[in-house]
Amino acid sequence: MDHPRGSGTATIPGTRSRTAASRPQVAWAVVRLARPWFWPLGWAGAYLGLVLATRSWVPPADTLPAAITALVVLGPLVWGAVLTVNDLHDLPSDRHNPRKATAPLVTGVLTGADLRRWHRRCVVAAMAAAATIGPAFVAGTAAVLALGWLYSAPPVRLKGRPGVDVTVNALVVGVLAPMAGWSLHRPVGEYPAVMILLGLLLAAALYVPTTVLDVDADLVAGDATAAVRWKPRACYRLGLALWSSASALWLASCHLDLIVRRDSWTLQTVAVPILVAVYAAATRKPSIPRMAAVSLAFAVPAADFLAAVAG
Repeated sequence: MDHPRGSGTATIPGTRSRTAASRPQVAWAVVRLARPWFWPLGWAGAYLGLVLATRSWVPPADTLPAAITALVVLGPLVWGAVLTVNDLHDLPSDRHNPRKATAPLVTGVLTGADLRRWHRRCVVAAMAAAATIGPAFVAGTAAVLALGWLYSAPPVRLKGRPGVDVTVNALVVGVLAPMAGWSLHRPVGEYPAVMILLGLLLAAALYVPTTVLDVDADLVAGDATAAVRWKPRACYRLGLALWSSASALWLASCHLDLIVRRDSWTLQTVAVPILVAVYAAATRKPSIPRMAAVSLAFAVPAADFLAAVAG
């Protein structure tokens, strides 16, 4: 999910007229609405689950059609459904946010009616595609779509409840996405419990600093976000504690052979303190490029771990 916040008191935009825009501009606005740069979050988690389930870098040939369909569901369809609701109910905050100055709803290239229409299309398409994969995937897709609605739409609007917003994002990205990849090959009930806890900690640690990015706009808009309620310094400490805990659990899982046996975990042992240091430095003054750097740094030991699983 994206990182807009709010208390849920905003009026749903829908009466604003669309600005004069060409068809290519509108088409590009629809693509941007689904944030293609977020799709790899779902794909990476699902790929992790796939490798854990199959002990192979690539899915078996007989599950390849389901894997391709899952990419479409976890990419444009789910993100499109979640983010249209997100933008629809966040216009007051986005108008005060320099990062959202070119958002289609802020500029008027798309209207509230457009977003509601695309939300319905993405939901229907996501559920229809998921149904071709299997019941477990359908249930997971429905859960993500429901959480996406509850996260953004009043009166529940979980993003305006500090702590709950972090938990929802961590659950979707850190647990449900890997389980989606796992479910293509093995029963969901067999998914390792330690991976659930690890996914929650890692995803929460990556999400908390993003609340600081929009703290000024959220404060002006009256949105009670984690950074507004707890202040950026407390968010920094919480994120570092979560990341350190996840790193310690990750290292323990390797050395205790909780997921896979391996004679040497040298790279993991060396990488963990470096990852904690990188996170501590990058999140002191968080930004999108710095959070991307943290994710790239984590990709190195993650790839080594998957090599052990698939080896």
